[in-house]
Amino acid sequence: MNSRVLFLIASLSPTLVFAEGCDVLTRSQSPSVPVVESHSCYEYEGMPVNSIDWSCSNESKEMTTSTKKKVEQCDDHYQATCIATLTQESLANPHSTSKDKNAKSLNIPDNAQVTTYYYDTEHLSQVKIDCESGGGHWKAK
Repeated sequence: MNSRVLFLIASLSPTLVFAEGCDVLTRSQSPSVPVVESHSCYEYEGMPVNSIDWSCSNESKEMTTSTKKKVEQCDDHYQATCIATLTQESLANPHSTSKDKNAKSLNIPDNAQVTTYYYDTEHLSQVKIDCESGGGHWKAK
């Protein structure tokens, strides 16, 4: 194949990035609603550029307030990580992981993952349980 054809093919395919991140600070709106995590960041790997934009918006209908900010990559000063297969559900909810590693999606590349970094988490043991019970891989630093 000549180089012009390769360039044309490359320019027509969606641009994939190694990672994009969303930094999340979470606060409870009520003393009766405990916050399990207070500072985290998640990254999508193997997805087209700007795929994280929708999930990283500041819209929240939960009993906690989350401030989200898109970042080039998550900070490396974390306590632990959860790495999981990226699914349709986790695009909408980054804390959702999939037990079904063989599930196929029309819009998500086979190698796409979501990595969540936990920085300031009061109940890290519960977050680990949530990660692993959802099919994610937990790693403490």
